[in-house]
Amino acid sequence: MPSELDRERDYVGALYERLDTLKDDARARLAETRRETVGGNHQSRSERDAYARLYEDTLAQLGEVDDRLAFGRLELTDPDDPSISGSGRYRYIGRIGLRDTDHHPILLDWRVPGASAFYQATAATPMGARARRHLTLQGREVTRIEDEVFDPELLGRDDVQLQGEGALMAALTAQRTGRMTDIVATIQAEQDRIIRSALDGILVVQGGPGTGKTAVALHRAAFLLYSHRERLRGSGVLVVGPSRSFLRYIEQVLPSLGESGVVLSSLGGLYPGVEATADDAPATAALKGSGQMADLLRRAVRSRQIAPTEPSDVEIDGERMTVQPGLVAEALKRAQERGKPHNEGRVLFNRYALAALTRQLVDQLRGRGTTIDDADELVLREDVRQSYDVRVLLNTAWIPLSPEKLLEDLYARPNWLASITQRWSPEDRALLRRARGEAFTISDVPLLDEAAELLGEFDTKVDAERRALKQQQKRDIENAERAIENMQVEGLVDARDIAGNFAERAVSLTSAERAADDRTWAYGHVVVDEAQELSPMQWRLLARRCPLRSFTVVGDIAQASSPASATSWDRALQGLLPRRRGAAQAGGSWRLEELTVNYRTPSQIVEYAEATARSTGLEITPSRSVRASEWAVREVSVPGRVQDPAPTVVSAVEADCAVDSGGTLAVIAPEPLVTSLLAALSAAFPGLVADGSSSLTRPISVLSPATSKGLEFDSVVVVDPAGIVARSSRGNASLYVAETRPTQRLTVVSLA
Repeated sequence: MPSELDRERDYVGALYERLDTLKDDARARLAETRRETVGGNHQSRSERDAYARLYEDTLAQLGEVDDRLAFGRLELTDPDDPSISGSGRYRYIGRIGLRDTDHHPILLDWRVPGASAFYQATAATPMGARARRHLTLQGREVTRIEDEVFDPELLGRDDVQLQGEGALMAALTAQRTGRMTDIVATIQAEQDRIIRSALDGILVVQGGPGTGKTAVALHRAAFLLYSHRERLRGSGVLVVGPSRSFLRYIEQVLPSLGESGVVLSSLGGLYPGVEATADDAPATAALKGSGQMADLLRRAVRSRQIAPTEPSDVEIDGERMTVQPGLVAEALKRAQERGKPHNEGRVLFNRYALAALTRQLVDQLRGRGTTIDDADELVLREDVRQSYDVRVLLNTAWIPLSPEKLLEDLYARPNWLASITQRWSPEDRALLRRARGEAFTISDVPLLDEAAELLGEFDTKVDAERRALKQQQKRDIENAERAIENMQVEGLVDARDIAGNFAERAVSLTSAERAADDRTWAYGHVVVDEAQELSPMQWRLLARRCPLRSFTVVGDIAQASSPASATSWDRALQGLLPRRRGAAQAGGSWRLEELTVNYRTPSQIVEYAEATARSTGLEITPSRSVRASEWAVREVSVPGRVQDPAPTVVSAVEADCAVDSGGTLAVIAPEPLVTSLLAALSAAFPGLVADGSSSLTRPISVLSPATSKGLEFDSVVVVDPAGIVARSSRGNASLYVAETRPTQRLTVVSLA
């Protein structure tokens, strides 16, 4: 008689057979579609490309969900419960939904309403379920099953295997790989409620280290894309993280959940064409992140629109003419009154000025007895426009600017900066001083974006080409929409994707790729991780990226360590929507959810980190750890006579590797020590060490507290905690971050 484990293996094996069949079918249909010859008919090309995109997306999704395809089963009280798809008393839960050849559900997508009982049911509130089963897979084979029983009548049944939280504990204690894995099989009830909450408005998820904030945010993004496909497929979802290393750490999570169209960006990558990885010194970063920079940039742009104070002599095709300052001033005023961005307003200014100059030239020629008709006036206007002197005059009054040029001038021209910051101190002005040609920093990115908003398009030729391209894209999208309607595949493919993939295009782009390259793209939803670190200027940038103000904001105010970060969510979110106390939780407010259970960090490490935080005056968000590890926190001191901490750190790493040589280990040290420790550890452990700011693929990473944000490792060696605290006014928060990264062991190396 087959065992319960054998029966589950047979069922899951059948699921994989169905998955493979669907892959083969999509692959064959894609090949057939690509072979089709449709000639020059635009509608036919649209339909062919729509089918091709549909099959490509299907193949991509089916390929990403192979690992742990199914992970759970519900046994129902009422087998015919209409709230849960399918028939029979069992419902299997997995990464995606599958149907058999008769279109009967054989696997429920974890995001459908009927699957919520798998995460939220309890003995007190069973939600129509008698039992919940966790399936553990190795490759495609079920290796373990575990039951949680809600109906006491099941306790004596032979096919009930185990009770407890073994699946959760196994996931929590598993060794880390340098890449974040999804938690879809072990989502807890408080996490699931947040994941499934409403799309609209600003949701703040506050929680201490290890409470699963990042995992909740990513699974929420996957849930929203599934549940609001029609609204979000065209506009997309943006996920913002603190660093490139963080993005590499999380980049596989959403594809493993069947979602590959999300845009991931670091704070340094939010301005197309710039990928900033380094930041300014703390004082400079604090100044650049402050809201006063928006006013400064506005004044800087306006100061580049100046009428001359003296008459100007110009030559127009051999004719000399004196231009009074009032003519230019009047053209400036008329253009400014239209309220256009600088470069767009300049087009109006030139039009008004050229018209006035042409009238003056016509009057001057007529005053000498020259006959001028309408055709002559057109020729004279062109002569005025082509005049070198006129171009110099108009460009001097209103010069075209790029965001990069404006910012470089602001930093490199101290006299100009002083003229528009008369209320600033010399010390503040000095913080912005920088030579031309230096790389832009993370704090420069929102300033570039703000400047771009104030300036508008820089190159009129490119602007015209872009307008023409947008008109063509609009026609293509309309064509694709008709094709999708004809094929009756609405909601399965996106017209924007099809329009960007027509065969005549030199390069085809997905919506996500187009969004990442378009500064003006309006996303349907934005997820911000480590949100407590954002400056007011960074919040202004994100507000422009999502006009609907649909945000999931994830963080812990106690961990805020960047120079321009806020000390409360009320203060942080002023750039989005201020909270109206006592108002309904609707437009104009934000809602708060809190995660209170620490799933990552063992209790002894939590207690140590929280005690350290309190001793340094840091107000923290307490959390309850669900487990303890077998290792106490280890404290090591560098001998007082030794100047170099590297030998002691190497010994600490060796000691930790002797306990367990598998998994991942991070050495987290003050920024000035990172380079020397990286060299020493690389020499001691050849081929095993990497700079954690650029790669997490090796067993040992060396990072600063700032680059460790959002990451987790099996073991952590924190070096020079006093030095970390002393590095900045919020160094105590940086130390708290560093000490809460491990899932198993913590070693603290102090300098004497």
